Amino acid sequence: MQIESPFELVLFGGTGDLSQRKLLPALYLLHRDGRLPDGRVVCISRREMESVAFIDWVLAALKTHVASEYLEEAVWDGFASKLQLVCLDADNPDDYDALAAALSSDDVNRVFYLATGSNLFLPVCRGLSTAGLIGSRSKVVLEKPIGHDLQSAKAINESVAEYFSESQIYRIDHYLGKETVQNLLVLRFANSLFESQWNQHFIDHIEITIAESIGVEKRAGFYEQVGAMRDMFQNHLLQLLCIVAMEPPARLETDAVRDEKVKVLRALKPIVGDAIHRHVVRGQYDAGVSQGKPVPPYREEPDVHHKSNTETFVAAKVEIDNWRWAGVPFYLRTGKRLSERVTEIVVSFKEIPHSIFPMQHKNTMANKLVFRLQPDDGVRLMLCEKRVGPGMSVRPMNLSLNPANHRKTRVPEAYERLLFDALCSNATLFVRDDELMEAWRWVDPIIQHWNEIDLRPEPYTAGTWGPAASTLLLAQDGRLWVENS
Repeated sequence: MQIESPFELVLFGGTGDLSQRKLLPALYLLHRDGRLPDGRVVCISRREMESVAFIDWVLAALKTHVASEYLEEAVWDGFASKLQLVCLDADNPDDYDALAAALSSDDVNRVFYLATGSNLFLPVCRGLSTAGLIGSRSKVVLEKPIGHDLQSAKAINESVAEYFSESQIYRIDHYLGKETVQNLLVLRFANSLFESQWNQHFIDHIEITIAESIGVEKRAGFYEQVGAMRDMFQNHLLQLLCIVAMEPPARLETDAVRDEKVKVLRALKPIVGDAIHRHVVRGQYDAGVSQGKPVPPYREEPDVHHKSNTETFVAAKVEIDNWRWAGVPFYLRTGKRLSERVTEIVVSFKEIPHSIFPMQHKNTMANKLVFRLQPDDGVRLMLCEKRVGPGMSVRPMNLSLNPANHRKTRVPEAYERLLFDALCSNATLFVRDDELMEAWRWVDPIIQHWNEIDLRPEPYTAGTWGPAASTLLLAQDGRLWVENS
């Protein structure tokens, strides 16, 4: 798969935080690997900046967010020649003439990347259309969160659809671009060993964790409006759930894969009414110690309301009502100011029915398949083996399923893969409109219930693994989160 040349990538929010940390470094690394052909990267910014100052700003961003071993002067010079800055106000239709002047008049491979708030999606699309910049080969990439509930997501979808067809709309979830997520698909669907065991007969339960050790940082203005449910659960966690639980697609094609993901979302057992109290935990971090330093409670973070009820932690017991997963609970959680930064999928197989070995606890010695997405990506299978020495004492051991040369090869960042796919018109790893709607449809009753009761989420000490109710969520089923087991 190759990018059609020439290309034009128009990056709205081109001098924003996401561009600085992820998008521009990803584009540089694609260029370094020879995967970015002739074309241009046009960064859109509201604030005025001279071209020289902009190039210096990009170089500083790369020096901060790209490993020094990959920064080479000749490579940088080639990448810098692709960069251009256009200053405009996205809300002002007249400003798009400046963008039109900077772009080709031909119908080229053009991607508009909207690294902005969803409130700007409509004015940007309208401005692009008025300026005649949307061609038959144009695509638009939308960053999450798309809306704050089902109704607003529908409205945004409908407004963007006035200017772009569904095949031209790429809703991005960068977790789907992570290498280990791709490996999960291969391990499942290329190995009868795993796929034959991937059902309620052999799997006891599955945990999916996205934990952050940092707090709200400088995002309080944004975070106060969304919280953990909208920021992480509705998109990242549910998308990972879909990849884990989906049926094998008939072929590795865009809509075949996305059809199976939608089926998972439609099969999710609704959590409504009293079930919300039993199956969903909502928390907010309190003062504590994180990474060896004292940290304030969420309510005392800058720009956070002193009586804020915004959740910084969500855990839920989720069930899928279909043949494959009947009776298998999925425990999902995400939170800030937790014990460590980790994203992990843990597939716990059923324990053996009877142990013939002394000193073997059936539960803690159960086999597990662990997919770690960050900070160190990889896959490992937890088995049992004989302890060296006399007798038949059994101990757990980890079998790494990563190739021997894994650490010698640079693992592409998620945004590298997704930017490349968007430029190649490959939408497989992007979210379709019905996926987005089904995710919001499932989440909405929970959020509405929280808004109605208007209570503070359960406090938890920063630097721990969340509220006590999160531990109880599994304990009432006779299980433990993997770090406690």
